[in-house]
Amino acid sequence: MTLPMVVPAPDLPARVRIHEVGARDGLQNEKSTVPTEVKAEFIRRLADAGLTTIEATSFVHPKWVPQLADAEQLFPHVRDLPGVHLPVLVPNGRGLDRALALDANRVAVFASATESFAKANLNRTVDESLAVFAPVVARAKEEGAHVRGYLSMCFGDPWEGAVPIAQVVRVCRALVDMGCDELSLGDTIGVATPGHVLELLAALNEQHVPTDLLGVHFHDTYGQALANTLAALQHGVTTVDASAGGLGGCPFAKSATGNLATEDLVWMLQGLGIDSGVDLDRLTATSVWMAEQLGRPSPSRTVRALGKTAQPHKEQ
Repeated sequence: MTLPMVVPAPDLPARVRIHEVGARDGLQNEKSTVPTEVKAEFIRRLADAGLTTIEATSFVHPKWVPQLADAEQLFPHVRDLPGVHLPVLVPNGRGLDRALALDANRVAVFASATESFAKANLNRTVDESLAVFAPVVARAKEEGAHVRGYLSMCFGDPWEGAVPIAQVVRVCRALVDMGCDELSLGDTIGVATPGHVLELLAALNEQHVPTDLLGVHFHDTYGQALANTLAALQHGVTTVDASAGGLGGCPFAKSATGNLATEDLVWMLQGLGIDSGVDLDRLTATSVWMAEQLGRPSPSRTVRALGKTAQPHKEQ
């Protein structure tokens, strides 16, 4: 298998934690429902490739995301994977109850930086949604769970256009204040550029949101996801969201295209000499397998380049 030549660049982290979102964010946008057994096997194969944080599913009402209606059936199949964190999305108190009943110990809430997307996604204003999340986060922390706060539309909104940095910082600060252990900054429609990324990260630091609480979640609509990721790494960010095979989008923002492909990210990290713990060969084979289940080729450039040489997954 071809691997990139390793040429480290200065002032970059030695290790990056990849927060794999393909099984949740990736599959929630599929037109057809993926069988529970296939989802479970996908997660197992991702773990076998070395990913240690794999977002498993969402405990959202099936009416809103029918592709993830099997959360109760799926989670018990994968929750005991050794050495793997399996965060789940919880939209409200009821979702948290469902997650805790299955012994989930990592949960995430999903906020918006803009009023338009808060209305489209949550049917509430930004402040109303924060008021709903506050008791959810508090209870999750009381139960000993790790809480991630997703923030969508950090760089642009399909209805409102460019999003003021101060607006994003305000909501980030609110999520930190309510007790979130980490934040994921989402470029939901993929319009960010590296300078914008650095400006937002600096503004968050100025408002006492430390870099070690921050992860980045880029979409590749305009081909900027890797460039934006590199800018974040240069700032010191060490958590990067990505989706195996480039699966995903957002069902509530039609201009949102696929996530940053995990394989493309790992290729860049390997070339920079940055450790992620991921076996690119096994990961590529997993995405080739998943693309076969979905009946279409993977959009990941690295999967297309390496897919024919990737070794198939071996059953344990």
